[in-house]
Amino acid sequence: MISMKKMISLLLAAGLSPVYASNFTQFQLDNGLVVMVKEDKRAPVVTSQVWYKVGASYEPDGVTGVSHMLEHMMFKGTQNLKPGELSKIIARLGGSENAFTSQDYTAYFQTIHKDHLKRMFELESERMQSLKLDDTEFQKERKVVLEERRMRVEDQPTSRLHERFEAIAYDTNPYRRPVIGWQQDIEQYQLADLQTWYDRHYAPNNAALVVVGDVDAEQVRAMVNETFAKVPARSLDSAKKVANLSPVGKKRLVMRDERAKVPSLLMGFAVPSWNTSEDKSQAYALEMLAQVLDAGNSSRLSKELVRGSQQLSQAGAGYDLYARLPTQFILSAVPAEGVTLAQAESALRRSIARIVEKGVTKAELARVLAQVEASEVYQQDSLFFQGMKLGQAFTLGVPTAEIDAYLTRLAEVTPEQVQQAAKNWLVTERMTVAYLQPKAMDSMAKGGK
Repeated sequence: MISMKKMISLLLAAGLSPVYASNFTQFQLDNGLVVMVKEDKRAPVVTSQVWYKVGASYEPDGVTGVSHMLEHMMFKGTQNLKPGELSKIIARLGGSENAFTSQDYTAYFQTIHKDHLKRMFELESERMQSLKLDDTEFQKERKVVLEERRMRVEDQPTSRLHERFEAIAYDTNPYRRPVIGWQQDIEQYQLADLQTWYDRHYAPNNAALVVVGDVDAEQVRAMVNETFAKVPARSLDSAKKVANLSPVGKKRLVMRDERAKVPSLLMGFAVPSWNTSEDKSQAYALEMLAQVLDAGNSSRLSKELVRGSQQLSQAGAGYDLYARLPTQFILSAVPAEGVTLAQAESALRRSIARIVEKGVTKAELARVLAQVEASEVYQQDSLFFQGMKLGQAFTLGVPTAEIDAYLTRLAEVTPEQVQQAAKNWLVTERMTVAYLQPKAMDSMAKGGK
């Protein structure tokens, strides 16, 4: 199964801007399944994706990572398919398939010749209603997940830093839980935990089927009626609203690790997403601010701190515009040789202060918008990413019309709005700072101002 980190790296390579959702057909079955069909007839290929409204942010403490664990088990057999048989069928038909879990959704997808689309619907509708959880397969897959965690988190100091940063930055926000789960929770899963999670969330009335490629919407409707329409709806647990504490002051973490070769830091600010913002224009201003800081060699962080003063060897900024819950505006940095973590932190804060005090220029915003438009065109070449944005819109609760208006919304952002967003949100009382400190360099572990 493809990791969410890998999925994020693919998105970053493609520019992270949402693709247009225009010109698609949407309908809903009597059992609640939402079907979204976008025709793209450049090649006789189709991507089929099933999205479920469940991920790590839905999980209670004690079974963190259960969404990811269940994702693995979805390939281990149903009432009519042996373990691994689904994957073998797709391979014989010349297709490819995978799955991924995030904080807010779990998705399964196949890319295949259009002639085999109905067979994909048969397979996905089978495991939507008839998953067979076998204890022998479960015990084997638990070891696989524990090894995945060891390789991707425990043995990677920067991954461990991100995990611990999120655990303290998010307070009561469910995003504090790692998608893969805490090791202790993985070790103590019971098969009944997975069955409960499947029964609560894997239902047509909690899912969307997204189809993009060389298809006809009415033909898809007919195939869906012969397959997914037969899956019964289930009674679902409604997602409860979670407490989100107002930040009361700066939080700090210093993590020492003898395996770390170089020091690094994360700096996050508690901010609203589009979903949770009372003023949607502020969410788009934060999106533009992230791009101004980190969008190519002409961005602020690169120009001022990497190529300019050369205080940092690496620097980045990120903001999850359409997150389901409140999120973090994150800056990251690796100090240049001879520069302490405290000095690197101060350099980042001075860059923010310059925007707060002097703002940004229209030329900077125009450059950012041009880059986003370019990546928009690039993403249109990918059936997968076209489908992914439709699936994200469904699971995150963002209207597709809002995704259509993404470029328009960014073009409406003014320099004054970006400056105001920095003033409102990138403030000390909303900040969390995490240092990754190689043990041999403990003298650098002191906090910044």
